[in-house]
Amino acid sequence: MTDTWNKRTLAVHGGTKRSQFGELSEAIYLTQGFAYDSPEQAEARFLQAGEDEFIYARYGNPTVAMFEERIAALEGTEDAFATASGMAAVTASLMSLLKAGDHVVSAKALFGSCLYVLEEILGRYGVEVTFVDGADLDQWRAAMRDDTRAVFFESVANPTLELVDIAGVAEIAHAHGALVIVDNVFSTPVFSRAVDLGADVVVYSATKHIDGQGRTLGGVILGTKDYVRKTAEPFLKHTGAAMSPFTAWVMLKGLETMDLRVRAQAEGALKLAQALEGHAALERVIYPGLAAHPQHALMQEQMGQGGTVLSFDVKGGKDAAFKMLNALEIIKISNNLGDAKSIVTHPATTTHQRLPDAQKAELGITPGLLRLSVGLEDAGDLIADVTGALAAL
Repeated sequence: MTDTWNKRTLAVHGGTKRSQFGELSEAIYLTQGFAYDSPEQAEARFLQAGEDEFIYARYGNPTVAMFEERIAALEGTEDAFATASGMAAVTASLMSLLKAGDHVVSAKALFGSCLYVLEEILGRYGVEVTFVDGADLDQWRAAMRDDTRAVFFESVANPTLELVDIAGVAEIAHAHGALVIVDNVFSTPVFSRAVDLGADVVVYSATKHIDGQGRTLGGVILGTKDYVRKTAEPFLKHTGAAMSPFTAWVMLKGLETMDLRVRAQAEGALKLAQALEGHAALERVIYPGLAAHPQHALMQEQMGQGGTVLSFDVKGGKDAAFKMLNALEIIKISNNLGDAKSIVTHPATTTHQRLPDAQKAELGITPGLLRLSVGLEDAGDLIADVTGALAAL
């Protein structure tokens, strides 16, 4: 039955399992352990837990399993494993697969914490990482080696909104037997076509659009049942980055409204980007939904809409950007994104603060760059807020 359902229906009903009480809203099974009828049953379950059989919340929980099944149905993957945060999902997706001597090719335009995992943590354990310009397929081809085990990239880079051609990179990676791991946060499950385009593993920070209301941390790794249960799960259940049952329940509630929220946010982002395009106080406006964006056609193919986030570069650098931020009335200064509230951050001094100036410049993270995650406020009010703050310059 669920195979014929559209995404919005799956987001409300997918994976739901009810107890004998027939509850309409999903139950929160707030337990870390499970009782067995006999030692024989315990032994059998530890040998091989069946469907709807649980051992310990670090391994799995009924509420968490509902979230995993629902998000997997939405993304079009065989399975999923929910984690304590988005970065737990990114880290586990790589470290569960790799060993000393392996090689990874990664786009260089990444969120600061993702860069830390690839540059610092993997290197400590003998994994070699080659960074490339994610938009340049020739660089991906040149970087691939016989020992390349995986490629990693953000489908839309944070904060410069550069897109990576998923199908193009997947073709190159698969020709070398490498796994394609995609951090898909900016595309969101609503606009995602990552699996159709060749991604093997898709990672989300559920903290962002899936919760969407600033309440809880969470993440999820999606892929084949073989990868999720034989590669990711053993690493995760022994290292402990499990999602809590309460968080899973919050995420289930978030999925119910995600499609409506994300589409409204993307419409607001487009209106705001169009209003700011060509503004005298700005060096540039970056939004894939604008026809002038160099990767607009690729965005249409991979997402269909430009997403919920735009970036813009304020003339006058950091001082002007800070002055503009201090003049805002509606939009809040914070480093999260995908929230119902509009949020703006200055990447050079927050999310990418630790990067050397030369690396920031190479990535396009200038002193005047601001990243704005559009929420659910009236688009006209947001336009007035931003243009009014820019007028203060």
